[in-house]
Amino acid sequence: MSQNVENEGKEKDERSIRMRVLFFARARDLTGITDMSLEVPSGITALDCLNELISRFPGLEELRNCMLLALNQEYAMDSTPVCDGDELAIIPPISGG
Repeated sequence: MSQNVENEGKEKDERSIRMRVLFFARARDLTGITDMSLEVPSGITALDCLNELISRFPGLEELRNCMLLALNQEYAMDSTPVCDGDELAIIPPISGG
């Protein structure tokens, strides 16, 4: 029976990935944190991750239509696949002068 439990754990690990999320400027203000670890299903996209983050931090909804996503320090389209160990940055518009 313990072998089945071990196999179930391995299957779960193969179906999920762990990534790091960075929050900048207003996104940091809305979440109250600068970064976090996020475990999500494998095969997920940058947009899927954003939707997961908004479900955890509803205040991010105000930035949905004006933020940029960067995956591993490169701007990413919503459809960009996310892999285990990736780093996703949430970059809201920044103004200054």
